[in-house]
Amino acid sequence: MNNDIVDVHAVDQATLDGLKAWGWVSYVLHLIVAVTAVLPGTQASVALLIVALVIDLVKRSAAKGTWLESHFEWRIRSVIWSGVLYVLTAPLWLLFLIPGWIAWALISLWFLYRIVRGMLAMSRQEPLPA
Repeated sequence: MNNDIVDVHAVDQATLDGLKAWGWVSYVLHLIVAVTAVLPGTQASVALLIVALVIDLVKRSAAKGTWLESHFEWRIRSVIWSGVLYVLTAPLWLLFLIPGWIAWALISLWFLYRIVRGMLAMSRQEPLPA
């Protein structure tokens, strides 16, 4: 456990419960996208990912100073990094089919891992690392 100083703001229980509910909605949407990205022959709509990302971007400021802030940041960073990695490895599909497939499969597994890790931490009401 690190001893970082975190600025914590007082948030009423109703607001905290609402943020947790929105966090779970976002995690479930991310999970649907992540699982279908890993399974061959299935692909969830990018719209689900965009909806989840918009939820995270909108609710992030309300979660500022709470343990839930790290979850909103975690999901946003997961989407951004996986998007960047997909774009960077896209030329592999054009040049070599198998390396492109392997790269995207690994990125999809990494994304799934981050979503499941976040869900487990949220179920324990624990923040995620920055």
